[in-house]
Amino acid sequence: MQICRAACVLFLSATVAAQAQDQGPMSAVDWLSDSVAVPAPFASSSQSPQPLINPDEPPVANSVVTPQISVTPLDSPSPDPIGLLPSEVTGFPAGLWKGSDAETLATLVQAQRVDSLPAMQALLRNLLLAEADAPLGAGPDGRLFLARVDKLLDMGALEPAQALLEAANPDTPALFRRWFDVSLLTGTEGRACTAMRARPDVAPTPAARVFCLARNGDWSAAALTLNTVRALGDIADEEDALLSRFLDPDLYEGEAPFPAPSRPSPLVFRMREAIGEPMTVAGLPRAFAHADLRSTTGWKSQLEAAERLARNGAIGPTRLFGIYMARRPAASGGVWDRVAAVQALDRALETGNAEAVAATLPAAWEAMQAVATEVAFAVHYQPRLYEVSLDADAADLATEIGLLSPAYEAVAMDATLRSQSDIFLHGVARGDLSDVRAVGPRQAAVFAAFTTATPPAELTAMVQNAKLGEALLRAMAVFNEGAVSSPSDVRDALAFLRLVGLEDIARRLSLEYLLLSRQS
Repeated sequence: MQICRAACVLFLSATVAAQAQDQGPMSAVDWLSDSVAVPAPFASSSQSPQPLINPDEPPVANSVVTPQISVTPLDSPSPDPIGLLPSEVTGFPAGLWKGSDAETLATLVQAQRVDSLPAMQALLRNLLLAEADAPLGAGPDGRLFLARVDKLLDMGALEPAQALLEAANPDTPALFRRWFDVSLLTGTEGRACTAMRARPDVAPTPAARVFCLARNGDWSAAALTLNTVRALGDIADEEDALLSRFLDPDLYEGEAPFPAPSRPSPLVFRMREAIGEPMTVAGLPRAFAHADLRSTTGWKSQLEAAERLARNGAIGPTRLFGIYMARRPAASGGVWDRVAAVQALDRALETGNAEAVAATLPAAWEAMQAVATEVAFAVHYQPRLYEVSLDADAADLATEIGLLSPAYEAVAMDATLRSQSDIFLHGVARGDLSDVRAVGPRQAAVFAAFTTATPPAELTAMVQNAKLGEALLRAMAVFNEGAVSSPSDVRDALAFLRLVGLEDIARRLSLEYLLLSRQS
């Protein structure tokens, strides 16, 4: 039975990984612009290699054939080991990836869901940002490094993605392409444009070159470059039209706006903004939502972008609730009701009035549940709720909220246990379920993970073979799928996380799995 279960676990994670290749846009590469193109000398050949010796060839050659030669720079280190968080911060060993194949790891990273529970999102971010030794087969192309960056972009985590790229010195087309586009989305494209001018070997495309020339103030050179590439037929009609308006918008005043593209690149997004035809970020990848966080954007757009990014941990609770508190809502319904509910609670907490807090807390909590930002709310407000003496019902709600915060264990120790569910959650928070009973499949899965469950043998074998990172990625995929439909998979994944010392993550995941209404 154990062998079957473990095999199923690995089959599920392999299936999830395969989806990254077979089912469309699993990574941010899909929306990155072709801001740089791979230079021709480095294009790979599709021809099969010929044998070095033909035993039937005559001893004298009748012709001379120049062989194809591929060149790999031996002095170019792989960027795969680069990270922002050292082992002392993440708790992961330096050999996190050491025993695994780089291509396998990249595929598993691409397959990770970004709409998972907040604790799983935090674990994924730590893995993506970790410093660690290079995996097997790591090369100058940095296959794993690029997958890590792309997954951060999928999550909308632009700032760490940009920092990671800059730590790698983005001097290759693949790295520069990502750095350029992230810079466009963060409004820091000036440095990227300067670097593009200084490094022609990153092969900027005509559109990017024209944009950067104009961005750096050389409008004449930008116009000349556009005319040249237009004459050579090196630019698409759509790009030509957009760049023409970008360089001289007065010539096109009064003309109909461009139709909005279904999959705009960051370069198109920024140029449309510059010509006065900005695009809404609704429906675009999460990373584009950062554009609506700027102070020049309307408050409603800022609020909606902040909520969207906070759901994936792409911005912190302080920033989210800072935007909520920026001003008074002048309307009602939707996001305005959420703002009003949060502000009412905040005012009650400021006064320290327990009755006012008890009266406003339920509405604020329901508002956060509506947009799946419960954990951000718990992190931000738990310390202040802890200071107020609330009545029984409000105290129970405050305890539930506190169990989703980093202080979950202290909250549980101070809580009044009124039900079987309270007792069970108290045990999870302490990591000791020896004296509790489980009710229902979800509690049963968590109970087994903390008591009798044995992690899948294949995952533990990976750890013994210096494949901890790969085993974690597979266990994470199993948990995410199991949270939707299979408590037994949740049990196995939690048991494995506890085995490798991720006790805090296992407890937080368990509490979120039991308390949050969404099944992902």
